[in-house]
Amino acid sequence: MKATSIYSLETSFRTSGKDAFGKQFILNEEQVSVAGFTEKLKLIDCIRDNNDKSYYFEEINSKSKIVLHFTAGYLKGDIATLTQPGNHISVPFVIARSGEIYNLWASKYWSYHLGKNAIGGNTNMSSKTIAIEISNIGCLKKIGNNLVTTYSNNDIYCTLDETSFYKKIPAYRGFEYFATYTQAQYNSLKLLLKFLTKKYNIPYAFLPSNKRFNLFSSAEAETFNGICSHVNFRADKWDIGPAFDWSKIE
Repeated sequence: MKATSIYSLETSFRTSGKDAFGKQFILNEEQVSVAGFTEKLKLIDCIRDNNDKSYYFEEINSKSKIVLHFTAGYLKGDIATLTQPGNHISVPFVIARSGEIYNLWASKYWSYHLGKNAIGGNTNMSSKTIAIEISNIGCLKKIGNNLVTTYSNNDIYCTLDETSFYKKIPAYRGFEYFATYTQAQYNSLKLLLKFLTKKYNIPYAFLPSNKRFNLFSSAEAETFNGICSHVNFRADKWDIGPAFDWSKIE
């Protein structure tokens, strides 16, 4: 899908509440106060119309970290994948390119989001962390004057001339082109992080810039308290990716 078409797809989901698999959701907006901000945090409760809760565990654990991900997809498919019945791989929050935050379930609960072989253990780390997915296609490949997604060499995301949609970096885990994030996503993410860190008494702290794309040791996975990303737990992942501008949320 071309980057220029994403907003219309997101608008379609906001209007219909129907994901890429045809599942229906009830969407209701709420506004939450955030200490130190005059702006309200806007959340869109995104609940299955049949009240299915089988993609997360209604178990409460203390939270020590917030883990950032990119979805490697687009909003309708993101929501569809993260709410598959009986498949406990999900996150409480998905941030659309528009900046709208979809709240799939209460952040006090948990679901798997780190995956097999995650440093610190998938169950241990997933249950102690709050995951946020940012809707972003992620890694891109250069073919001629086009950048295509990893799904198909014919799936054109943008051209090399459309520089606002991608960032070229020194090769990271095999890729040198990554889709960029929108300013609206950064704005919403920062407000959401401020809210969650206050609510769960998690430090608003980041890894040092020279370690943000490195793997944790087992001890670091256990002891770090703050905001990190999927790459810190898995050597075979790219999110939150080198196109992410940490300075916009620090």
